[in-house]
Amino acid sequence: MELARTRITGFPWDLLGIAQVDNIPLARIATVTGVYGLSFEIMVVNTALAAAFVTRGEKSQRGKWSPLLLATMGAMVVLQAGRWVSPPPVPADRVARLVQANVPILQGSDWTKEYFDGTLRDLSVASLESPAGASSSRPDLIVWPESPAPFYASDPAFRDGVSNIAREAQTWALVGNLGVRNASETPEHATELYNSASLVSPGGEWVGRYDKVHLVPFGEYVPFKRVFSFAGGLTKEVGDFSSGTSRAPLRAGSGRLGVFICYESIFPDEVRQLAANGAEVFVNISNDGWYGDSGAYAQHLKQARMRAVENDRWLLRDTNTGVTASIDPYGRVVASIPRKIRSALDAPYALTNVTTFYTRHGDWFAYLCAIISAAGLLLHLLFRARTEP
Repeated sequence: MELARTRITGFPWDLLGIAQVDNIPLARIATVTGVYGLSFEIMVVNTALAAAFVTRGEKSQRGKWSPLLLATMGAMVVLQAGRWVSPPPVPADRVARLVQANVPILQGSDWTKEYFDGTLRDLSVASLESPAGASSSRPDLIVWPESPAPFYASDPAFRDGVSNIAREAQTWALVGNLGVRNASETPEHATELYNSASLVSPGGEWVGRYDKVHLVPFGEYVPFKRVFSFAGGLTKEVGDFSSGTSRAPLRAGSGRLGVFICYESIFPDEVRQLAANGAEVFVNISNDGWYGDSGAYAQHLKQARMRAVENDRWLLRDTNTGVTASIDPYGRVVASIPRKIRSALDAPYALTNVTTFYTRHGDWFAYLCAIISAAGLLLHLLFRARTEP
């Protein structure tokens, strides 16, 4: 069912196994099976618990329910004991400055030139000044979140501002923005618009870009636009982005960045492809301001943490309103800053080119479960057809 949610309906939000991301020993199953293996474990234990009580009600099985219940309770205790196990810290030899923009969700008409310039100036200061309590060493990477503002890659003011930051800091910068096919195109005349993250070198050159591949239906594009053409009021409010085509890492000096944007973090196999293609650290930029104060922002963080576990990668997560954090390969948040403030975090991380079984083989376990389930159902139907008079 969870595989169907991922592959068919396209909305695998908060899969069951995400609940175990804080159980470090148990969560390591995900390095082999992906999050689906954890969902399977939860399902098996709960099915056994239910079976114990069902067995108790059957006269022919009354002597068997007690051992089954005790075995199930014992398995629950053993499996959950891992929550009290904490491996030693994972060494980190690099620092990324994650800028939390905290820009409110505004309509296009609200973005005056003064507000735009002031926002760009504030983000520049946050990028160049060491956060309170941080070391004064130069960061290896500066990251801005998924574009919460009309920051267009073709806007000279925006490009010059970011280039100046990279040159002054003498480091790489990855910034969320609205990309166009050609840098010479203006936003008004762009034939294709992308939700993008652009990479800028220490010399100020714009050297690479990741365009979001998996767009949000009815949020960033309208699926089957001809079918929904009657809903003019709806489609007018929906973004009209084009989808990117590549999950190749972006090379920033000696490191390769596996970038994914917002909603893409809930798709295990898609994030896995970044590591399989050579990404040595994950960078997830997002604008979680849309969630407000609901529990969705915290759920989104946990799902991103599971992607770090599955692929044994450090994850740098930079969001507009929070949670902005550094996450180690065990899925632990090792550094973060409070939500809803404009600030920056000097986030520790490290590069690795180790690949897990899940990184190399993807959703094999979920597909195997689906095949066995379909075969079991088919055999059941065939057996019943033969035995019925």
